[in-house]
Amino acid sequence: MSTYDAPSVFGAVHLGYLVIETSRFADWRRFGTDAIGMHHDDLDAGLMRFRLDDQECRFLLRCGPAEDVVATGWHLDDHATFERIEARVRAHGVPVVEGSAEEASTRGVERLLRFPGPKGLTQEIYTTPVVSPEPLRMLASGWITGDSGMGHVAITSARPALMRGYFSTVFDARLTDCIDETISGVKLRIRFLRVNERHHSLAIAAVRGLPIDPVHTRVQHLNIQAAGLDDLARSYERVHELGFDMALSVGQHTNNKELSYYARTPSGFEWEVGWNPLVIDESTWEPSTHQGISVWGHTPAGRTIVDKLAQFRLAARSLARPEKTVPALSGAGKRGKVMKSSEL
Repeated sequence: MSTYDAPSVFGAVHLGYLVIETSRFADWRRFGTDAIGMHHDDLDAGLMRFRLDDQECRFLLRCGPAEDVVATGWHLDDHATFERIEARVRAHGVPVVEGSAEEASTRGVERLLRFPGPKGLTQEIYTTPVVSPEPLRMLASGWITGDSGMGHVAITSARPALMRGYFSTVFDARLTDCIDETISGVKLRIRFLRVNERHHSLAIAAVRGLPIDPVHTRVQHLNIQAAGLDDLARSYERVHELGFDMALSVGQHTNNKELSYYARTPSGFEWEVGWNPLVIDESTWEPSTHQGISVWGHTPAGRTIVDKLAQFRLAARSLARPEKTVPALSGAGKRGKVMKSSEL
């Protein structure tokens, strides 16, 4: 039986945690706890975690120079799904490493495997999260996780077809829709991929017609979903009051209808807090293309012409540094060819 004849894992995969490498622990503690409103735990001098729910870990911050997300952890429903994905990765000749007991413990999981991912983002899979008996201590009333996973990750790419191919091969990701947007004269296409009922767990943004990447971090932004509109509004106020930079003001997206804002993290990538996105009905959903990311709002904050020129210079320099890909997992789908960048 070929990989593509095997049962699909779609619906059994959920974004579970993210690993962030930073040396700015004090700023992150204030950002995550006092501004965003999450539960915070210190493990030791070089490790801390944030919780959103009863899982021990949703964000693991470790000491290091990257100032970036370095790994994404995917919660799988059962051991059969775990073994199916492990077999897929191994069948393509990609190395798989078993996480140590200590690594699993710091992530709050019982079984952990890792393998290479696009843009140097390590992909980690696990089956059983450890549930904490400790009551949540946080400013937010709650966060939406469950069957939808904990939110999404957005990545810019000079090789969007390969990136989409990777997540389709490994997780049977489906295309939800696309957005065409022009920012400062640059035309972008953003593809939104889902692995369960959440509108998207991954967004892949690319400059149309040019193999450049205008973002220096692996992840452009990450998203978590607030339980209530008051939670979103109050965290927005706290971000301002505590002096953290706001990237985009409150607005509503065209495709998933989510209300959200974007703050800039101490590491430089953006953090989106959203509320009330639509949930996909697989029996009726058809992909489409939207014009512009927002129905209203999402106004850029604090961007100067100097910032814009710096981003253009960064994009130009990206031509000289090839984007990391995992060709063995990124190429052929059922049709036996690499998907073109223009394909939905």
